[in-house]
Amino acid sequence: MKQICQLYTELTLEEIIILENVASTLQLYADLNNAYMFIDCMMKNSEQAIVVAEAFPRTSESIYENSVVGKIVFESFEPGVFYSYRAGKKSLTSQAVTQEGKTVEQSVIPIKNDKHQVIGVLISEEEIYNHTPIGSSYKNVSFGQDELSEVLGGNSREVPMISDLLMEIFLLTDKDDCLTYSNPAGVNFITEMTLMDKIQHQPILELLPFLQSVYDFKEDVFIFDLTIDRKNLIVKKIRVKEKEQLKGTLLLIQDVTELRTKEKELMMKSVVIQEIHHRVKNNLQTVASLLRLQMRKGFPEESKVYFEDTLNRIYSISSVYELILANSNTDDEDVNIIELTRKVSSTLVLNEYAIKVNLVIESNGNKILTTSRKAVSIALIINELVQNSLKHAFPEDLAGEIVVSFYSNKTFLELHIFDNGVGMKESKSSLGLEIVHNLVLNDLNGEFRYMPVKLGTHAVVTFPISSEVIIYHEKENTNS
Repeated sequence: MKQICQLYTELTLEEIIILENVASTLQLYADLNNAYMFIDCMMKNSEQAIVVAEAFPRTSESIYENSVVGKIVFESFEPGVFYSYRAGKKSLTSQAVTQEGKTVEQSVIPIKNDKHQVIGVLISEEEIYNHTPIGSSYKNVSFGQDELSEVLGGNSREVPMISDLLMEIFLLTDKDDCLTYSNPAGVNFITEMTLMDKIQHQPILELLPFLQSVYDFKEDVFIFDLTIDRKNLIVKKIRVKEKEQLKGTLLLIQDVTELRTKEKELMMKSVVIQEIHHRVKNNLQTVASLLRLQMRKGFPEESKVYFEDTLNRIYSISSVYELILANSNTDDEDVNIIELTRKVSSTLVLNEYAIKVNLVIESNGNKILTTSRKAVSIALIINELVQNSLKHAFPEDLAGEIVVSFYSNKTFLELHIFDNGVGMKESKSSLGLEIVHNLVLNDLNGEFRYMPVKLGTHAVVTFPISSEVIIYHEKENTNS
């Protein structure tokens, strides 16, 4: 188990030890529940999972002819495994397909590390025995219903999700690899490819030679990506066996040519958007460089503060695009507001090297994402309010603290910026506060106000949560 995890997964040694401890109990639970127990882990650089441990009940005849440790697990056949990985929750699947093509009932629970991250899933499987007969809706437009029933045991439910599969090209060949069943989509596909009218009982590899590699591959259950005559196909293969004897091979073929074309178009669009973000960021940096050049060339002292304010505003906007470009998912333009706040605020504090200020960013358990448009507004608001505290709250080398906090309930998000400085008697009109008022009202559809406090100043921005503002890991706090 340790060797498989090190070769095929990104698990740490500590996480592998956790899995080994769980694996040591598999046989006990397998015998107790008369179920087949497995541990699956996600593979590195892949969307598939791999079986790393197993235990079969010793009280009954096994539905598995061989060990499946090291076998690849596909989401199409075992959706519950991948659901538990993503959601971190238990899943129950009434029809999953094993690595040997058997239909089973499957229960899956996530296995987590000390940080509550999912590192593997524990699976319990039981074979399905009670099935219902197949319908005859397509009897007049398909062929080989009797052969299909005979090879598959006369039971429809041994074919997983039959109503869905009929949306794809659905073919069945016998033990000699001759075509015995095809659904209507399969008949149309083969007729189009071969221009032949008689296709039943013909060798499948003569009809569709590109399937040679599919039949040569020894695995009983596998998924292939094939490109034929500019067509992109996904071929799912299940070898159907009874008492280790091959009865036939089930093929599910999906034409994904149009889907692949759209994926390429979206990829090109994503590249173009990324290039636009790069250019916006670079243009902002160019403007900032020109302002710094002008500052070095000399200007009236009373103008210095206006140049610095403008540079800070430009940097705040640029920070939004830096975070977008740093995102590993190039299609994702959402900006993490907590990271943005930390980036903008810390830069302002570091630039004021003459002031001794402790900066505190409190997310209160919230991970907040928003669109780039709203992120620019929030960055400018934070810039103005933190900058006001740095300018006015701590005169004459007075040390202090600036706290930026986020609170949320089900409908509103609150941004609090508090300092323990000298405070202010009344809010004076300025360009910075005018910017804050306009952005909060027009861009965030929210409210800006100062809260009365005994020490320092306390600014609050409140705006509604919408489709453009998403909160994860929320710890609700309505006493803000």
